[in-house]
Amino acid sequence: MGSLGDGVKKVLLAGIGTAAVTAEKSKEVLDKMAERGEAAVEQGKVLNQELRHNIKKTVKENVNVSVRTSSPEELDELLDKMTPEQIEQLKERIYEREAAVSEEETEKVEEAVEQAGETAETVETETAKEAAKEVEAIESGNEDMNE
Repeated sequence: MGSLGDGVKKVLLAGIGTAAVTAEKSKEVLDKMAERGEAAVEQGKVLNQELRHNIKKTVKENVNVSVRTSSPEELDELLDKMTPEQIEQLKERIYEREAAVSEEETEKVEEAVEQAGETAETVETETAKEAAKEVEAIESGNEDMNE
């Protein structure tokens, strides 16, 4: 009977050992699969970026955009087809253009003010010279009268 107890004990220990080895191997396999999955995700991200770049490049090379004046109805139709992101980009471009135009107008006004100031200085100088001549003429006239 002792050998039967030893046999059962050995079978039980073999089962426990098998379970432990199976757990270790399954953990290793899961870790390898997780690593491969992470690598696949990274490769997918890189591939996605490359595809986006290629698509943008192809669109830029092959798509011709012509600008023509549009009626308000055509512009409304075009705006209805735009995505919210495209509308935001359009708004940003409009703001940039307005800022550029505003800067140009400000520079023109400043330039005009500067020119007007220079003209005013010239006029003041000429007027002052003329006034001085008149004063001299008057004073010399008064001197002539006094003699």
